Order: sequence, then C-alpha cells, then structure tokens
Amino acid sequence: MLRKLRILLATLVMAVVIVLFVAPWEGDPWPLGFISEWQLVPAILAGNLLIIGILALITILFGRLYCSVICPLGILQDVISWLSGLRKGKKLRFTPSKEMTWLRYGVFVLFVAALIAGVSVVVALLEPYSAFGRIFASATGQIITISTCVVAGATLIIIAILSWKNGRTWCNTICPVGTTLGFLSRFAIFRPVINASKCKDCHACEKKCKASCIDIAAKKIDYSRCVDCFDCLDSCKFGALKYSSEREAEDVRISRHWLPKREGTHEVGRTGDAEHPSPTTRRAFLSAGLLAIGGAAMHAQSKKVDGGFAAIEGKKAPERSIPITPFGSGSVKDFYRKCTACQLCVSACPNDVLRPSTSLEHLMQPEMSYENGYCRPECTDCSKVCPSDAILPLTPAEKTHEKIGLARVDRELCVVSRDGVNCGNCARHCPVGAIRMVPLDVSDPHGLRIPAVDESRCIGCGACEYLCPSRPYSAITVNGLHVHIKD
Repeated sequence: MLRKLRILLATLVMAVVIVLFVAPWEGDPWPLGFISEWQLVPAILAGNLLIIGILALITILFGRLYCSVICPLGILQDVISWLSGLRKGKKLRFTPSKEMTWLRYGVFVLFVAALIAGVSVVVALLEPYSAFGRIFASATGQIITISTCVVAGATLIIIAILSWKNGRTWCNTICPVGTTLGFLSRFAIFRPVINASKCKDCHACEKKCKASCIDIAAKKIDYSRCVDCFDCLDSCKFGALKYSSEREAEDVRISRHWLPKREGTHEVGRTGDAEHPSPTTRRAFLSAGLLAIGGAAMHAQSKKVDGGFAAIEGKKAPERSIPITPFGSGSVKDFYRKCTACQLCVSACPNDVLRPSTSLEHLMQPEMSYENGYCRPECTDCSKVCPSDAILPLTPAEKTHEKIGLARVDRELCVVSRDGVNCGNCARHCPVGAIRMVPLDVSDPHGLRIPAVDESRCIGCGACEYLCPSRPYSAITVNGLHVHIKD
C-alpha cells in the first residue's frame, strides 16, 4: 500500500514538473509552481525558512520521502531502474554495498564550499532539480546552447548508467541533497524495521533495495541511505519488514559498516548475469539517450527561414561588458548568487530572450540576449516560476520602472550611415519612448536622421536591438547594469 501511494504521488509530482517546464503561462502558475518552490536548494537560496523547516520535519518523521516523492531527478532514477527491472530475470538484482563515505561527504563539502563562495558552476552541476531541468529542457529542444546540452547529456548518461545497474547510486554517493537529508533520516521516527524473529534470510528485500542499504545477513539497515521507496516491504513474504516507529535493539540496528561480500555473489563488472545488464542492452539504452539529446541540440542550432524559401542571415550577440539579467533580479551579483541554473525561466520565456550562458564564470546560468526577441514590458513569466528568488515577482507596471541595461548606438553600423536612408525602426518600436531621431548633420535639420538614446528613459528591454535591421550585428545594442535602477 505504501509503495503504491509513493508511486502515485511521485507520478503526480513528475507530471506537474513536466507541465511547469513545457506549458506557456498566462497568469500565476501556482499551484504548479508550488512544486519547484519545495526543492531544497532553491528554498535555501531563497531563504524560505518555512519550507526548509517543513522538509526537515518530514525527513525526521518519515525519512527521505523527499528523494522518492518530491525530487524529479530521484523519480527519473526510479523510472530508469524500473525499466531495467523489466528485463527477464532482473527483478531481484540489487546487493548490499558499503557506504562510499569519502566520496559522499567529499562531494558534500565541495558543494557547501561552492555555495558559500558563490562558485555557481559547481552548484549548478550538483543541484538535483537543476540537473533534471537541464536534461528535460535539452531533450525537448528548449535549450539552444551546445555547452549546456552537452552537460545535460553527460549528466543523463551518468545517471542512466548508475540507475540502470544499481538504482539510487547517484542519490547516495553524489547528490548533496541526499547527503544532507541523510544526516536527518538516521534519526527518522518512522522507517522500515526488520523483525529478526520473523526473518527467514531469503534476501528478497535486499535484492529489491535500490539504495543498497539493507544487509539481511547482518540484520542492518543504513537509514542515512534509505530513500523510503517501500519496495522492500512488498517483497517480504514473511512479514519480517514493516514501516514502524519501533526501536527494539534486536530488531533495528543502524550501522555504516558492512560485512564482506558473501560467497556466491556476482562480481561487479560481470556482464550478462542476473544482476548486471548485458553490454548490448546497456549500449542500446544509452544510444537512444544520446540520439535524443543530439537531435534536440541540432534542431535548436538550425537556421531560421522566411516562409520556407529564403534563408535569413541570423543576428549575432554583441560583446557585452556587463551581462543582462532579468527584470526583478536586482543586480547581476544577486542573480548569479541565487540562480541554480534549473532552466525553468528559460523554458518559461515566451520571447526566447533568456538562454544559458556559455561563459565559464556563469556556465549554464541564464542571461538575456536579444537576437531572437526582446523582453516585452507586459511579460513577467520568468518571475513567476523562479524557485530560488533569483528573480523576484513583479508586475508589468513595476517592470517598466526598472532599468536593467542601457542601449547605445553604433553609427558605423546604422543603415543611415551605411545606406544613406532614414530608418527609425528602433525609435518607432521603443515601448518607453527612450529613442528619438536627431539630425545626422546638425547644420541640416531636414537631412538624414539617426537614433539617439535618452538614458533617463531607457530600461534595457532590447526592443531596439532586436528590431534593428542591421545584420549580423545590430546598430543599437544593450549593455547590462551591475545594479538595477528602480524609478
């Protein structure tokens, strides 16, 4: 019963997360966005003490339910492991393993140090919700930068191999969230309990344990690694396992030390046996994943065409000395300090303005650029879905009174200077009236006119840059502001 309930809740959560990434939003996405706010690291970065406290309480009461029900990357691992178990003779394929303490806590210390020091690349790579976001956004073609697609593809391959072979290895050796919750789940009030007097040493439960944390020979369960999947409960035919708050010494023994591998068990690395997938099956699975990621990347890089006839020369992003970060982010520093690169804002952006950065300093974290669109004053979709408060909620009225950048004109690229014709496209389409046309020659007020930017009115939305007919670089471009200015 508990296993079925866990599967139902996990399915609902995964469905909500997928809809949150693919659905266009008009209005507030809550309660769908509620799931993203309940991810642990984004909640920590947002300073949401209520959610942090509730997640900690849930873990102390019931163990690591978060990993099985709330975390989409954990659910993805369960799906891959389940597919692996569908193969003939593979339903009971896990064995108890030692806790890889040096790796588990080494990664945790690295993650915490990176979080404190603001090394965003490390945080983005290891944070589970962000890792899932990149994988899903890449697979659906919502990410257009090759570097991010490559990272997402590599992450998927590693997770797929580990899940296919050993279930929740990623959660219990790499994931810093799993390690964090493991500190608390050791003391969980409700957890799987072994009744030694009823146990027949059939080992069915440990062969179903995807966390490899049950050793029936020693009657031990490592609760720091148990993810509360409840598969062990359904596998026991003798009633020796139950989800309980009992603490009898002879029934429940918590240990991080395991006995040597028993004779007769299969060695790691054997292929085609009852516990490890064959190379052919594994290669087929991984090849399909690679083709999906590669196809999405190639599709995203394809050129635009006009009506299917003539190829249009695409625009290139100009060199920006200061990156442009979204309205509501406050400053470049605040945005990149809180952002976990989950790609949710990239997926939500209807104007294709947000895309993952390719710079090493902010790799995979979103930045704004205006080759494919501009940030429309009435759109606040990214601020509605950000789970870490890297982008704070704001209204369209507030947005038009916030400056995130300033436009500047390159007269050498302007069609007035190049072709000798009046254009004025940027001035006509500026939503805040920050651009006016002035005489190219002040002594000839009726001659050619060029754009001039009123810096007191420009908000950095990028309409002028996007709509400028100059190719491949726009004659008017926007540079970011380190600290955003609110009128």
